[in-house]
Amino acid sequence: MAEEYDLVVLGGGTGGYVAAIRASRLGLKTAIVEKRELGGTCLHRGCIPSKALLRSAEVFKQTKEADSYGITVENPVLNFQKVQERKQLIVDTLHKGVQGLMKKGKIDVYEGFGRILGPSIFSPTAGTISVEMNNGEENEMLIPKNVLIATGSSPKSLPGLEVDGEFVMTSDEALNMEELPASIIIVGGGVIGIEWASMLADFGVDVTVLEYLPHILPTEDEDISREMKKQMKKKGVDVVTSAKVLSDTLETGEGVTIQAEVDGEKVTYQAEKMLVSVGRAANVTNIGLENTDIQVENGFIQTNDYYQTKESHIYAIGDVIGGMQLAHVASHEGMTAVEHMTDKQPHPLNPEQIPSCIYSSPEASSVGLTEAQAKEKGYNIKVGKFPFQAIGKALVHGETDGFVKIIADKDTDDLLGVHMIGPHVTDMISEAGLAKVLDATPWEIAETIHPHPTLAEAVGEAAMAVDGNQIHG
Repeated sequence: MAEEYDLVVLGGGTGGYVAAIRASRLGLKTAIVEKRELGGTCLHRGCIPSKALLRSAEVFKQTKEADSYGITVENPVLNFQKVQERKQLIVDTLHKGVQGLMKKGKIDVYEGFGRILGPSIFSPTAGTISVEMNNGEENEMLIPKNVLIATGSSPKSLPGLEVDGEFVMTSDEALNMEELPASIIIVGGGVIGIEWASMLADFGVDVTVLEYLPHILPTEDEDISREMKKQMKKKGVDVVTSAKVLSDTLETGEGVTIQAEVDGEKVTYQAEKMLVSVGRAANVTNIGLENTDIQVENGFIQTNDYYQTKESHIYAIGDVIGGMQLAHVASHEGMTAVEHMTDKQPHPLNPEQIPSCIYSSPEASSVGLTEAQAKEKGYNIKVGKFPFQAIGKALVHGETDGFVKIIADKDTDDLLGVHMIGPHVTDMISEAGLAKVLDATPWEIAETIHPHPTLAEAVGEAAMAVDGNQIHG
């Protein structure tokens, strides 16, 4: 039996379920098709579980340093089984919350794998969804007026680095480790690789990072990249850049051995396990795109600014369309798509107004242009930079590494970019995001009174430093 809907969302991850809730609140009869668990990668295999592990690593590190705060803790012991149990409790709690939101919004959830059909007896246009049900029952046919593809992405590997889950892992397998390895090689020094390097080093694992490019965190401002490399080395992480991993030299059995070409020479690296962190590939296979006029380029679905594909009633959001591949981006893309299909005239997202965060220790965050990007675009720039070591609250916390950097247009005083590395900067970047949305100037940020003592004072000081007016530096 076929069921008609105003909207069917393929994928119940962060972008998909947020879009479904928005659609429901706009009065659309809505369904979600999800093969695995509501909440998707972010809730079950990404953002949330990894941050839970990072928090445990942070607490373990702080406990070992408790004596500097006047607290004696003798021989703290890491119980990794309890760390994993805490992580799973957080995930399960949030999962129940998402399930509750679906019930509250009267959103139908089909547990199965959905495929888009071409024109058929059900509809003269492509878009009917055939759901292969997880319970083995007969396929459900859903006939929607609109379709939203939100199928997410999966970890990539490299040719020759086949993931076996025992010696060679992606983040998916690493999140479910029952015990920590003594040592690990992380292939890839991007955001995910550096978060894992930070976490595992704080847990006491011997970590080596092999990054192909000249800098780790290659999409970040170079000052952030350099500072992060410095801080990782302080933890004992061996960070090797300009390292070309030679996949055909991989050996497993008693741990992992592999060679990399560094400065023209072959260097051998050994560890108990390997984590491959080289990006994510869009989940576009076998979902029926071949039955439509939807265009795919370089593995990603192509859309307009409102996330419409070449099939005007089929939209796509999140990791399947590339871009910044962040959960909060997918959520806003989903809401924009739903508002567009309901003629609400939403504003397109501006990538320069989207904050990004790295949850390592220290944390890093940014919004807007890097210094290099601003120069490439022809801006005449001015830069203000202020260190956390001059901020009282940072001294109180015992975390004084890092800085806030603000980039502005020298000719117009417009804010171009804000970059931070240091304590709790992922919680501080939203001020800069709001400043970008409001097209603020550094002067306006400086005129905003930042309470004392707070870490956010560094933002105000950096804004004043743009014109050389900082007080404490």
